[in-house]
Amino acid sequence: MTTKDAKHVRVHIRPGRVEDAENIHAALLGIAETVGELPKMRSTPEDIRRDGFGSKPHFQVLIAEIDSEFAGICLYFPIYSTWRGRPGAFVQDLFVGKDFRGMKVGEKLLRQLARLVKQEGGVYLELAVDTGNIGAQRFYERIGIAHQDDDQVHRIIGDAFFAFAEAGDLGDER
Repeated sequence: MTTKDAKHVRVHIRPGRVEDAENIHAALLGIAETVGELPKMRSTPEDIRRDGFGSKPHFQVLIAEIDSEFAGICLYFPIYSTWRGRPGAFVQDLFVGKDFRGMKVGEKLLRQLARLVKQEGGVYLELAVDTGNIGAQRFYERIGIAHQDDDQVHRIIGDAFFAFAEAGDLGDER
């Protein structure tokens, strides 16, 4: 199928299921490869099964299929804006397989997520883009998801996180 055929493509979007864990993980590996960070990838399909589909799911995922073939994912979780006083969703990962790029699969996944968030009273989507992923940045800008200059991501991970969690005075807790 060519990009020219994209407007005639029927993209089926559905909620992810535990049996999708291998495809979800493969998509995450595809993202890591795209941004040149494959050696940093630590998650496994079992992590996806446990954390996305267990008794307390930490994320949700939409699956895109074209002709019953896996085409992409939008992995997200609920967030809340105390300033807006409304819920939204944070898009952690968006991936479209190479054979399906140019068919608006990513845009359709994001629009479907926006509809779901809106139905639940939400008013926004938020995401972060790897600073070196210029193609993704252009894609988001093109569909109207603009870069925000008023926020800056700060993160603590790995050994620094564990040391932070265990160290320090907890104040006057008694």
